[in-house]
Amino acid sequence: MVAPGRLVGTGRNADVYDIGDGRVLRQYRDGRPPRAVAREAEVMAHARAYGAPVPEVYDVSGPDIVMERAAGPTMLDTLGRRPWTVRAQARLLARLHAAVHAVPALDWLPAPFDGEGGAPTAPAPAVLLHRDLHPQNVILTGGGPMIIDWEGAARGPAAADIAMTWVIIVFSEVPGPRMRAVAARPVQGLFGGSFLRAAGHADLRWLEMSVRHRIGDRNLLPSELARLERLQRTGRYPGR
Repeated sequence: MVAPGRLVGTGRNADVYDIGDGRVLRQYRDGRPPRAVAREAEVMAHARAYGAPVPEVYDVSGPDIVMERAAGPTMLDTLGRRPWTVRAQARLLARLHAAVHAVPALDWLPAPFDGEGGAPTAPAPAVLLHRDLHPQNVILTGGGPMIIDWEGAARGPAAADIAMTWVIIVFSEVPGPRMRAVAARPVQGLFGGSFLRAAGHADLRWLEMSVRHRIGDRNLLPSELARLERLQRTGRYPGR
């Protein structure tokens, strides 16, 4: 197969190619139905229409989405190079959550933990949720931050999205050597606490549900799983 352009990013289930003219091709390689890809593109266009900083979508075909290229380092890359900006980056991430949660939810989107028992019920309005809005999915472009990777979008209370982001931030291993990952944990804890304070939410019910959901992720590293299970046993959640 001839590559459609220069490979600029790769993830667990998709590759991203620079195809020129300020555009990239996001190409799924996991055999997902074209309808799922089209719905992701629809979510992105919907969020952008309501002012969320999302790359513009130009075309969708089968497993492929052609969209605006968000050029720049990720927030995670920036934290690695400039760790003293951790509080400022946490506040920015909280503002990005607020921008997403200002978008009305699409009726056909699933609940944040659809099919999982024990999800809290709350009177809070259902808004658009990203469900994976962490520093690796924020690109700091010259024109401002851009939010990418919308395949897990859902509808529900903002507190659910904030809780899931906190779990990912604090309990994910930083890529690279083991010693680097261990050394990064205090920064992760500081980032997570600063993020929750800036976001204004630390709903215990959704934090507990997010931990249960994350524990069920088959892609977790053993060290990540062990730390989450320790949190579950001790119950040492923020605000307790």
